[in-house]
Formats: sequence, structure tokens, C-alpha cells
Amino acid sequence: MADKEIYTTRPLLPELASYVEKLEEIWDSQWLSNGGEKHKELERVLKAWLGVQNVSLFNNGTTALMVAIQSLRLQGEVITTPFSFPATAHVLPWNGITPVFCDIEPEGLTIDPSKIESLITARTSAILGVHVYGVPCQVEEIQDIANRHGLKVVYDAAHAFGSLYKDKPLVEYGDISMLSFHATKLFHTGEGGALVYADSNLKQRVEYLKNFGIKNEHEVLLPGINGKMNELQAALGLAVMPLVNEERAKRSVLREIYMDGLNKIPGVRVIEVPSYATNSEQYCCISVDEGVYGLSRDDLYVLLRKEGYLVRKYFHPLISSYPCYSSLPSANPEFLSVASSVSSRVLCLPFYGELAQEEVENIVCLIKRFKE
Repeated sequence: MADKEIYTTRPLLPELASYVEKLEEIWDSQWLSNGGEKHKELERVLKAWLGVQNVSLFNNGTTALMVAIQSLRLQGEVITTPFSFPATAHVLPWNGITPVFCDIEPEGLTIDPSKIESLITARTSAILGVHVYGVPCQVEEIQDIANRHGLKVVYDAAHAFGSLYKDKPLVEYGDISMLSFHATKLFHTGEGGALVYADSNLKQRVEYLKNFGIKNEHEVLLPGINGKMNELQAALGLAVMPLVNEERAKRSVLREIYMDGLNKIPGVRVIEVPSYATNSEQYCCISVDEGVYGLSRDDLYVLLRKEGYLVRKYFHPLISSYPCYSSLPSANPEFLSVASSVSSRVLCLPFYGELAQEEVENIVCLIKRFKE
């Protein structure tokens, strides 16, 4: 049993002094929000670090995704995945849009391109995919479908900070991508998020929409909201950024220990990113086949938590099963058989840089022992 409870993740925190130094600069400036120097600096740093042309910072990822939908003037229906965090689908009704749920791929767990076209109607305006656990969607196939049907493509890239797809930043695929900078994410600003997009013509519209639609002191052009990242958040991001590469390297070592031990256990599979993409190292999740392993995912969940390892069932239940969506025709479990199966089998394991290798080895040993 673990000496103390071990969570699935833990925030990456800089030395307090480095953050305080940035706070002192903010205090001296007396500028706390509305595009201050820290905000501008973090935007510049992120553009360079991610290798992208346009970044717009937000107070959280959900607001960013809501603005992404609004900025593209989407309406009617948007095809999306039921296997994600609630916010992915929730941003659609907030924009007056009906989500249409599409089943997922059994291996990558992302939206299945082969099942998208049958869901397209005259009301469809876009496809909203999620790079689940940092596993990239089939972006080329999805873009081909979108091009043929005149649709926009939006990606929830909350798990894919810094990921590459065939040597290109994954966040540059599609029309716009959202990044989450919540405290649970590898790179974070406590709370926060961003939109990334290749079309520089979109920049001004996004900036208006996240700031009440205000152009200047005398003009308000769009029905915007308050989505701005403040200076305190930006300062934390600037303090965290230098730690990201080392944190990712530490997590990579832990992933190898998990993979080396767990992939040898019949019925247990560590979910992996394909060879043509880089791993964001956001989560380490497994799939449990009850028929082979001998215990269900839920059984394993209970046993590990009794030992002090607070694993999580990301993502269970499916979004499509929520009362606010379950009456939709596309939410019928009959049409979401893969997602339903996957949701009952996945388990996210403790995974952060300061997690001791001995704890990871103990988790592996416990999963082996439980099977016996």
C-alpha cells in the first residue's frame, strides 16, 4: 500500500521565488489583466515553443473552445465524439448547436472517420474531434471529409500540448485547435487555455470575441464574452514553461516502466501514440479486457484505490449518456458500440514527473498480483 494517497496527476510547480519575482513585476506595473506584458510575453513564448503562427490566450480551455465555435460562425449540427471530458460537447449547446455523436476507433480511441460521413446532413457545419490522451485524430482523413462536404474542423487538443503529427504541430491541423492550461495539464497556468489557428485573418475576430466584442473605447462589434487570461495566470505559465521539457522526460521514463511491465500481462494494454506522432506525456492509460485479465476495469479501479492509488476512469460515463444528451438520436448506444465498450475498459494511472519509480513498479506488481 502507498504510504500516502497518490493521485493520477499533480501540478508542475516552479520554485515559488521564480513566480514571486514575476508577481513583483506585475505589482510594479499595477496592470492585472486586459493584455498586459506577461500576457503578451506568454503568447510570444508559446508561439515559438509550439512552432505555430497564431495563439490567443484565454482564462480557461472551455471558454476558448466556446469562442472557437463562435469564431467560425458554426451553426446547426456538429459531429463530435462521446468519449471525452464534458466540456467538449457542452460548448455546442452554448452556441445553439446540436451535437451529433460519432463512434470512436477501437485502438486510438478518437473519432472514427469511417463513421462520420453517414452522420452528415444539410444542417452539419463542422466536425469536432478530440486528441484523446494525446493520441492524434486521423487528421488527414477528417480533413478530406470536411473538404468534400464544405465543413469546418475543430480540435479539442487539451491532451496534446506540444505534440507533432508527421513532424508538423498537431494543433495546426483543422481550422482551429483548443489547448487547456488547467492545473492538471503538463503545461499549465493554474487555469487557462488557448486557441491555435493557421489563418491569421481569424486573429482579430477571436480577440474581439474573448473581450466583449470591444474594438475600442467607442465601438463594440461582436457579442463577445470575458475570456481573457489575466497577468497572474500568464506569469505562472512563464514560470512553468522552462520546466516542461524536463517534466516530459521524467514522465517518459515512467511510461516505459509501465509499458514494460503491463504490456506483458494478458488482458492489459497501455494505450500508445502511433509512431508518426510524438507523445505529449499528458496521461498514461490502460485498457482492461475482463475476459482475458479476469477482472473488470471497475474491479481494478476499486482494488488500486484501496491501495492508495487514486486512478481515474477517464472517460466514463460517455457524454452521450448524460441526461442532457441521451434523448438525441445519435446518443443511442446501439450506434456507439465501440465507445461504450472502451468507456468500460479504460483506466488512467498515476503519472507525473515527481512520482517515484518505485511507486510505478508497485502499481505494475499490484496489477499482476490481482490477476493471480
